[in-house]
Amino acid sequence: MKIALLGYGKMGKEIEKISIERGHTISLIKDKNDVIKSIDNTDVAINFSTPDSAIENIKLALNSSVPIICGTTGWLEDYDKILDFSKQTKTSFLYSSNYSLGVNLFFDLNKKLTKLISKHNDYKLKISETHHTEKLDKPSGTAITIAEDIINNSKYKNWSFKKNSISEIEMESIRETNVPGTHIVTYKSDIDSIELKHVAHNRKGFALGAVVAAEWIIDKKGVFTMSDVIKDPNLNF
Repeated sequence: MKIALLGYGKMGKEIEKISIERGHTISLIKDKNDVIKSIDNTDVAINFSTPDSAIENIKLALNSSVPIICGTTGWLEDYDKILDFSKQTKTSFLYSSNYSLGVNLFFDLNKKLTKLISKHNDYKLKISETHHTEKLDKPSGTAITIAEDIINNSKYKNWSFKKNSISEIEMESIRETNVPGTHIVTYKSDIDSIELKHVAHNRKGFALGAVVAAEWIIDKKGVFTMSDVIKDPNLNF
């Protein structure tokens, strides 16, 4: 499989390494300031660029009829426009806020816990995420996905950085040196606390998931999420 890398930071380099380990070749590398008008001789593109480059890179792939896997967060206000653009170009698109297998299991566990605990009004909810200081968006896309899952399965209407809101999930974003990603969901009452926590030890899990998603999307048509990949019984993780 020939892969175009759109974004060549730490994640891009890790994706390159894993792609080669899995027998693929890198057909093109586009870094932030590179000007590329089309993508040729490529089976799939993987975008882990900065938020301000994401829309340009996604459209570059779709206009070139190259299916694209996107892991960049911080651009989701334009998500619906990209979905429409993907349909117009008849080219497949897959976005996930996190490609880690462990995080996607974490998503499922949290949805189940939310449904169970939503029947008990004594618990107050908080989401805390910690990432490296180079991460530009706050909160993380993963934290937003966690919040959206909770909102869809509970009384909460939104999330906020404010404390003590009855209808909003309290969100906390922390930036520290050399932290790949830590997400904690805490359900707290006066009596006890229940906590779900995922800690990424390095970037390998994110990169592996993105490459697996790229392998999976070949010959498929449509708009997908990582949930579609995880559910495939033939998945080669």
